[in-house]
Amino acid sequence: MQLKGVHTALVTPFADDGSVDIDCFARLCERQIGAGVDGLVPCGTTGETPTLSQDEWQEVVSTAVRVSDGRVPVTAGCGTNATNTTVDNIATAMELGADAALVVLPYYNKPNPDGHRAHMKAAAALGLPVVAYHVPGRTGQRVSAKLLGELSRLPGVVSVKEATGDVGYGSDVIRSTQATIVSGDDFTFFPLMCVGGEGVISVVSNVDPSRTVALARAATSGDLARGRRLHDHLMPLVHYLFSDTNPAPCKAALAALGLCENRVRLPLAAVAPPPPELLEGVTQ
Repeated sequence: MQLKGVHTALVTPFADDGSVDIDCFARLCERQIGAGVDGLVPCGTTGETPTLSQDEWQEVVSTAVRVSDGRVPVTAGCGTNATNTTVDNIATAMELGADAALVVLPYYNKPNPDGHRAHMKAAAALGLPVVAYHVPGRTGQRVSAKLLGELSRLPGVVSVKEATGDVGYGSDVIRSTQATIVSGDDFTFFPLMCVGGEGVISVVSNVDPSRTVALARAATSGDLARGRRLHDHLMPLVHYLFSDTNPAPCKAALAALGLCENRVRLPLAAVAPPPPELLEGVTQ
C-alpha cells in the first residue's frame, strides 16, 4: 500500500459535554468518502490526538475503519515521541483494522540520526505499512532530505508525508526514494505534485473535499490550467484555516457549514468562523 491522491486529516468533533461525538465523526467520514477522497487519516494533529484518551483514540480509529468498510484506506495516526508507545499504538491500529500507520518523526526529543533510524525500524517491524511524517513546524527539527530519503527506504515504510512546504526540499526527497511522497502542506501540495509528489494529507479537504480532490486529479492528469484555477480558488480558504492554530479554524468553518460543533479541547481555544464568502460553493 502506498498513499496517493487526497487523504483527509480528519478533525475529531466534540459534543456539548466535551466528549467525542462519534456519530458526528461517522458522518464526517461518510461525507469525505462521498466526495471522492482517496483515504481517511484519523487521529493526526488535526484530530487533536494529544488531548484524546487511549479509549477515545481507539474509538475514533475503529469508527473510521467501520465507516470506510474497505471503500478507502484508513491511515491511523500512531506516532508519539516515545518508541514504545508508538509501537503499542501501531499494534492496536492493526487489531482495529487500519490499513496503515502515520508515524511522525519524534517531536520535542529531537532524535539524532541513529535514533530516527531505530525508531522508524521499530515502527515498521510490526508489519503495518508505515507513512513517515516529517513536520518541522510541530517537531522542532528539520532533518536532511538525505536522512528522510533513507528512512523512506526502510522495509515497511511505504510513503512519506512531507510538510515543510518547501518544494525544493520535497523534490530532493522524491528523487531519493521509490516510496510515494505526499504533501502535508495545503499551500504547496499542487506544486509538489507537479514535480513528482503523488498526493496530500489535507486539512482543507475537511471543509471542501470535492475541490481538493479535483485539484489533485488535475495535477495527476497534467491539466495545469485547471489546477491553477482550483489552487487559486482554494487559497483564501487555506489562508483562513492556518490563520490560527490548526484545527481551530477548521472546526469553525465546519461549524459554519452545520457539520460539527465549534469546539476544541484545551489548550486550544475556539476561533471565529470564516467570512461567508470563503464557503460559497462548498457542497455538504
